[in-house]
Amino acid sequence: MLYANADQWVLGYLGRALSLEMTAVQQYATHAKLVSAWGLTEDASKLHEESLEEMGHVERVISRMLALGVAPNASMLRPVKLGTSLSELLYAGAELEKDLVELYSQAVHHCASNGDHDNRKFFEGLLIEEQEHDVALTAWIKRLETTESAQASRATF
Repeated sequence: MLYANADQWVLGYLGRALSLEMTAVQQYATHAKLVSAWGLTEDASKLHEESLEEMGHVERVISRMLALGVAPNASMLRPVKLGTSLSELLYAGAELEKDLVELYSQAVHHCASNGDHDNRKFFEGLLIEEQEHDVALTAWIKRLETTESAQASRATF
């Protein structure tokens, strides 16, 4: 079912993307349930939304793989990183987002270098969205740290 002109590097990027995106779905969904159990319903809702956004990426990657004539195979899911605080979970999410940004940056560069406009555009779309996720998570972490710092300052008086 593989197209004769399918770039093996592109297929490799798509396979790694599927594994990382499915890892992100698993991680954010788990974090949402954990945070909900801690009683942080607003934060749990945000994490659940992240899992849904990442599931959208999974579906797009699968569609792209099928369009290129290959069967999807996410063979390298990472284990979920747990923590004892919301900030620990957010740092784990930010680490995963950075890995996705790096992967998509490499894929965009490869496709641009080889004149593969269609796949470059596909990977660029995902890259932009993952960069936005990274920025949002970083801002969330900073807000949380600012709040925790302010609470600690008040507790010392």
